[in-house]
Amino acid sequence: MKSILIKNGRIIDPSQDLDQLGNLLIENGKITGLCEATVTADETIDATGLIVSPGFIDIHVSLCEPGFEEDETIESGTAAALAGGVTSLGCLPNTSPVVDDRSSAEFILLQAERAANCHVYPLGAITKNHEGKELAEIGQLVAGKAVGFTDADRPIDNAQIMRCALEYTRMFDRPILNRPQVAELTDKGQMHEGFYSTVLGLKGIPSAAEEIMVNRDIALAELTRGRIHLMCISTQNSVSQIRRAKAAGIRVSADVTPHHLTLTDQMLENYDPNFKVLPPLRSQEHIDALIEGLKDGTIDAICSDHTPHAAEKKTDEILGADFGIIGLETLLPVCLQSLITPGHLSWPELIGKLTRGPAQILGLEKGTLAEGADADITLINPDIRYILEPALLKSSSHNTPFLGKELQGRAEVVIVSGEIRFRAEN
Repeated sequence: MKSILIKNGRIIDPSQDLDQLGNLLIENGKITGLCEATVTADETIDATGLIVSPGFIDIHVSLCEPGFEEDETIESGTAAALAGGVTSLGCLPNTSPVVDDRSSAEFILLQAERAANCHVYPLGAITKNHEGKELAEIGQLVAGKAVGFTDADRPIDNAQIMRCALEYTRMFDRPILNRPQVAELTDKGQMHEGFYSTVLGLKGIPSAAEEIMVNRDIALAELTRGRIHLMCISTQNSVSQIRRAKAAGIRVSADVTPHHLTLTDQMLENYDPNFKVLPPLRSQEHIDALIEGLKDGTIDAICSDHTPHAAEKKTDEILGADFGIIGLETLLPVCLQSLITPGHLSWPELIGKLTRGPAQILGLEKGTLAEGADADITLINPDIRYILEPALLKSSSHNTPFLGKELQGRAEVVIVSGEIRFRAEN
């Protein structure tokens, strides 16, 4: 395996409180450490003007294979991850068949190995076939290297099932990832319930639909001493509840998506289905609370919630369109737009939410540039501007509201296990 010297970059590693100009040496797939620019290596990368970061980690991504290859495959999804600077991801079990047994988890690992892009970690289903009635084979899924458990976009409605899941997974020190939504309040909803849903005549999804489930999950985590991770937090009161729970020592963590930090419910005025996501885009006061939650550590991670859909599933008619947008390849520029440019977070703070925070949630030995760590590294160009065109996307699906928009920032070079797996095209 070739040695690589990364020269003259701004090296940022929140796991070591490191932020300095310098050089980084990689040997035998591992990080050797900081070094002098005169060190010789098989390959040298000039990182002048670039940020050298631990590889990004995205903790819940839909790769759609098997069963929904028209939307995405493990090969195309992991290629999109690399283009977005992501070197490790948690693969959601919302496939057909559902990843609810060991062989299904091992299939994900095999396909990821064949693709040879980024690291893929299976997330196992909490319940068999995502039906919410009976626990999946948790122990067998752990043996199949599942790093966490979730029913993806189907929340666990039954509180007793959730209690049992938290108690069982506590034995393996694995988190439960739940999307907090009360089904009765989200049924047939299309967007955030508020002024714009009334004006547009679309059935709204109230903030309470999330907040009721957040409160229940926190209470069950306190009862069981299990680990609950709340996916895609979107409301002001959810942030407040999580903040109080953390102060009380309850084992709760949370993430937020870049689009929930940038886009508001007003953007559905043209009935564009590319703005239709779940949880829905909220109003500005909720965005402000999410940003505060990131700043004070209430929200641990930022993840794309990459949800690809083939063109026919994002129809011109918003009522018939599926929820979700792709996000791997816009993860970095949208974070830069919503958090760095306005001055809400510094680069070390943002990178921590994309690396160290996600690694801790899934219990991965990743997200660091420490000596001896796996050489998973993302080189960021923070200044480059470009128009996001379909031809630039590695994902099989193009359902994103950012197409045709000017973006700033991208992953320039991505290294996985000491190998250069991606270079941006000029």
